[in-house]
Amino acid sequence: MIENARYKARYWHMLEDGRMQCDLCPRDCKLHEGQRGACFVRMREGDEMLLTTYGRSSGFCIDPIEKKPLNHFYPGSSVLSFGTAGCNLACKFCQNWDISKSRDMDRLMDQAAPEAIAIAAEQSGCRSVAFTYNDPVIFAEYAMDVADACHARGIKTVAVTAGYMHDAARRDFYAKMDAANVDLKAFTDDFYVKLTGSHLQPVLDTLRYIRHETGVWLEITTLLIPGQNDSDEELTAMCRWIRHELGPDVPLHFSAFHPDYKMPGVPATPPATLIRARDLALREGLQYVYTGNIHNQEGDTTFCSGCRTPLILRDWYDIGQYHLTEAGHCPVCDAAIAGRFDKRAGNFGRKRIPIAIKEYA
Repeated sequence: MIENARYKARYWHMLEDGRMQCDLCPRDCKLHEGQRGACFVRMREGDEMLLTTYGRSSGFCIDPIEKKPLNHFYPGSSVLSFGTAGCNLACKFCQNWDISKSRDMDRLMDQAAPEAIAIAAEQSGCRSVAFTYNDPVIFAEYAMDVADACHARGIKTVAVTAGYMHDAARRDFYAKMDAANVDLKAFTDDFYVKLTGSHLQPVLDTLRYIRHETGVWLEITTLLIPGQNDSDEELTAMCRWIRHELGPDVPLHFSAFHPDYKMPGVPATPPATLIRARDLALREGLQYVYTGNIHNQEGDTTFCSGCRTPLILRDWYDIGQYHLTEAGHCPVCDAAIAGRFDKRAGNFGRKRIPIAIKEYA
């Protein structure tokens, strides 16, 4: 049994008025005795900050890496995925709200030490472990310990995150990650304030940091919500920012919204919206643009950035053809394809396999 209730968290300081400020993310929660932060999982007890979900998960599952989504990080491989509970954002459109908004700690029945997760990933043949379902920022200490255990066994680590994090914690966290998919939820601060309870700038800071100050492989996802963040003007501004600030070779995924949580009356994103957004991004000079949550083989396929030859043909999460050279280049024009690639693609396909983590001595 893991003594998670007593795990001492990092990233806080005491204020002159006696409150404790959490320094993990820009919410800067200021806590009296016994209070929890907005994420619900970081709690003050006396003169300590506790991470109440250390070693506790809402479940473990083996997924295709493309489901994270990461299309340029060992395509076709399997990834052991897990999350905990809580979130430091308040997205009204959350697609995993039953996990991220959970206040029921008793639902976290799967308990596992970092070493046990690494061993389970190794024995399951997973190329990587992903911190996902809810945002790993709020369980950063647990994720970093799992990452250390994974790296000791040659397992890569992946963060699926909204990127809402302060600089000191961000530097510690991404020093332990091999890849990240960051949600760029919109490109206006008005959207972030009204629909997520946060701000845009810290996310942009995270994207710049990952791209320019780490060796972490980066991809971006934007969930397109009809009438909220899907205008040509906003998408053009976002794509131009990505190209100028991050570079044209950062993969961008446009994903389809479905009515859920506090936005049940908003219609689902039409496939045509995602296809339009992808065409716009390509015209703006982004080299690798994908559509998600819809069946669109062209939007699933990786094309050469030079000659536009189709190189990795996907049908949902199944890889039908894989034409990269051993060096990760196009066999037609020899252009280098940005990403992390093996000589051959994996063949995990579209399976989803829930597993139970056993504790190991």
